[in-house]
Amino acid sequence: MNGPQAEVLRVSDLNVHYGAIHAVQGVSFSLRRGEIVSIVGSNGAGKSTIMWVLAGVVTPSGGRVETYGRPLPGKPNEVVARGLALVPERRRLFSALTVEENLVMGAYRRKMNDEFQRDLERCFRLFPVLGQRLKQRSGTLSGGEQQMLAISRALMGRPGILLLDEPSLGLAPLLVETLMETILQIRDEGVSVLLVEQNATRALEISDRGYVLEAGRFTKEGAGPELAMDPDIVKAYLGG
Repeated sequence: MNGPQAEVLRVSDLNVHYGAIHAVQGVSFSLRRGEIVSIVGSNGAGKSTIMWVLAGVVTPSGGRVETYGRPLPGKPNEVVARGLALVPERRRLFSALTVEENLVMGAYRRKMNDEFQRDLERCFRLFPVLGQRLKQRSGTLSGGEQQMLAISRALMGRPGILLLDEPSLGLAPLLVETLMETILQIRDEGVSVLLVEQNATRALEISDRGYVLEAGRFTKEGAGPELAMDPDIVKAYLGG
């Protein structure tokens, strides 16, 4: 695991309400440069709400979010310009567009120059199958291929912080393992990763640090591999 690095994201006492529902309750955490941090918890715990706040889509009712030492912008396009990219739950690709067109959309703020081409090649190195599917409509890809494309689309924006919301959802175990190894590779290439997952143990195993979210509150935090072996977490997520 990585040693101490500069913080790229700090969330302090975050609260989110949906009407009378207090979905996120006083959550605080941080993400450092070159680090993977996981937030794990059951469905409905509030994990995706946190990600939508960070993406600039949901407005919190209280607390503070800072990226690179500055307050988080209030609009999604400004968040992307700051260097954050969200891969949302269930991918949300432009299904009528081809693989190539989705990748171009991910780089909409950039010029089509040599750097753009190098980043395309990087995506094909991470996910070789995408290079074979360039002209195929994304809606016809398999679930695993769609997840590869969703991650690649985000990477085409050259983010410093990658937000992954349930990337293993609906994938076969072998694909999940491949995906987790790729997340490690993305981290090793200098991108900080915030990973939200129901697949708690595997997510924690690859994480520098982790947080357990239950009913909108953190109940545990610590080094990822240590949490992955916590008997309570094993029992809750593996039925052990």
